[in-house]
Amino acid sequence: MNQQREFPDWNNLYQERQVETMPWYNPNLDVDLEQALIKLNILTGTILDLGTGPGTQAIALAKRGFQVTATDISQAAVSQAESKAKEQGLDICFRQDDIFNTHLNQEFDCVFDRGCFHVFHPDLRQDYVRVVHGLIKPKGYLFLKCFSHLETREGGPYRFTPEEITEIFGDRFNVISIHETVYQGTLDPLPRALFSILEKNIT
Repeated sequence: MNQQREFPDWNNLYQERQVETMPWYNPNLDVDLEQALIKLNILTGTILDLGTGPGTQAIALAKRGFQVTATDISQAAVSQAESKAKEQGLDICFRQDDIFNTHLNQEFDCVFDRGCFHVFHPDLRQDYVRVVHGLIKPKGYLFLKCFSHLETREGGPYRFTPEEITEIFGDRFNVISIHETVYQGTLDPLPRALFSILEKNIT
C-alpha cells in the first residue's frame, strides 16, 4: 500500500484537461461530508476546502451558507474554480497554496480534504498532520476522504486502513469515526475509500 506512487504535474493537468473528465470530478457535495455535517449539526461557519481542484465542493458548501476558503497547489485549478464560483455569484476565497508552505494565517471551524492527503509521500504525513492541526480551531474538525486498502486497481493514490489513519492522526486528533465508502467521481466502478471525522485535540 505504501509503495512509491507517481502523480502528474497538477498545474499542467488542469491546463490540459477538462475538469469534468477527471476521476475525482463530482458536481455535488460529497455525500459523506453532507452526512457528517448533519450528524454534527454543523450548519454554518468557516471551512477550508483543501485541494479544491474543480471547486465543486467549495461551491456546494458556499451555497449552503458556509464561509469557504478553497486552496489548491495548481494555479490553473484555482483560476478555473474561481471563475465558476463568480458566475454563480458566490463569495469564495480561492487561493493558490502549498499545504507544506502554507500562507494561510487563520483557523477554520472545519477542514475538508477530499484528495490531498492520500497523494503525499509517507515521509510527509506527519508534516501534513501538524500543519492541518494548526489550521483548525479548538474542537474543530478535519473531514478526510482517502483511498481505502480495499481498492485494488492499479495506480492512483496511496491506500489506508482505518488503523493506519488512527495511527497517523491519533496524537493530534480524536478519531470520531472512520467508515468505508466510495470516492464519487467519473470512474466505474467507484474507488473504495475511507471517510474519517477527526476532532482537533487541544490537550
